[in-house]
Amino acid sequence: MNVDASDPHARLPLLREAASSSPEIALLLVHGRGAGAAGMLGLGRDLGQRLDRPFALFAPQAADATWYPGSFLLPLEDNEPWLSSGLASLSRTSRAIEEAGLSREAQFLVGFSQGACLACEFLAREGGRWGGLVAFTGGVQGPLGETRAFSSALDGTKIALSTGDPDPHVPVERVRETAALFEELGARVQLKEHPGRPHTILHEEVEAAADWLSFRG
Repeated sequence: MNVDASDPHARLPLLREAASSSPEIALLLVHGRGAGAAGMLGLGRDLGQRLDRPFALFAPQAADATWYPGSFLLPLEDNEPWLSSGLASLSRTSRAIEEAGLSREAQFLVGFSQGACLACEFLAREGGRWGGLVAFTGGVQGPLGETRAFSSALDGTKIALSTGDPDPHVPVERVRETAALFEELGARVQLKEHPGRPHTILHEEVEAAADWLSFRG
């Protein structure tokens, strides 16, 4: 695969799957390091089926199966231009969903690990009212404890964060910092910590996220 050094995720595939001929919501699925867009579709189906509306799935692919080369805890510039290219990929995917007739208020960002970190960073920068965010083991980019200013309010967007404690790749402290940041930006946040949970996604995490985001309540 030829990768554009200045924008490595440009022109990569976007997988789409409609579980209904008339979807009312879309799940924007962001894979983790070493994984791929196709591997997120099963998670998307599982989560989508637990929500109360017909759904469609959109899953962008990262170049070389990674959104950026280093840890998400590095200074932002250390992961450039990959980080900016990854954020641009999510922006393109969101626009594709809008072109399919679903506004941001009908879009749910869903990510695991590196994909969850990218999704958190994207939402913090974009702001606005979204359908929701599900971040399985992730947090905003940058060094642990670093305070960054984000100017865009999240207008009551529902966010479900969950993580293991401890986790080998994402310190639980960063997930807590991210929860606090999103609350400051005006989101409604649910944080679930799972003691001793390995670096994976538990069935109960999917259920808890769906319950929090559900249109039933």
